[in-house]
Amino acid sequence: MSRTRPYRLLTATLGAVALLAACATPMSSTGPMGFFITSSGSGKGANLGGLAGADSHCQRLAAAAGAGNRTWRAYLSVPPTFPGANTPGVAAVNARDRIGRGPWHNAKGVLIARDLEHLHNGNNISKETALDERGNIIKGRGDTPNEHDILTGSRADGTAFAPQTDTTCKAWTHGGPDGSAIVGHHDRTGPMPENWAKSWNFSHQSAGCDQPALVRTGGSGRFYCFAVN
Repeated sequence: MSRTRPYRLLTATLGAVALLAACATPMSSTGPMGFFITSSGSGKGANLGGLAGADSHCQRLAAAAGAGNRTWRAYLSVPPTFPGANTPGVAAVNARDRIGRGPWHNAKGVLIARDLEHLHNGNNISKETALDERGNIIKGRGDTPNEHDILTGSRADGTAFAPQTDTTCKAWTHGGPDGSAIVGHHDRTGPMPENWAKSWNFSHQSAGCDQPALVRTGGSGRFYCFAVN
């Protein structure tokens, strides 16, 4: 037997082991920004100018951060409306249907979710990863001020509520002291250990629709933005 054959066999074996190890080790996913929390709200409480105004706000912030080449949508739902005597009903708008298919990464390239299923079951949203468009951390529970309430108007699965109760401050057009909107907690924490306190998109209703009411319940009128392409 050639003296080089054992060496060749050893080299081939080590190469195969290295290849198997590489296949077994998940690669860390990085990519361009496709998700952020708005660095600011509208300044008018939950009056975002409707879905169109919220989308425009996402687009402006993304453009200022160098990501304006993508199409951005706000993660917001709107309930349906019942038909009236002379008016047809209007179908619900579900946040999950507005934001594309993923994957989505934050401003630092960290994977937030692979797709819609992952986003609504097992995502990587936390205080450390749910950054604004400039890569800054949003203040959460325990910080001053607490701003972990993020406007969504959505159920845990990303769909709209029934129309009997105001869950979106009149389809994101009302900024008065009355009404309410569903919010989630981007830092996944709350005053109690129940699941609602740890939900990123479906935690509780705001105390009202104006800016003071949003601040009083732990928010500032921010919302999530996703790139659809």
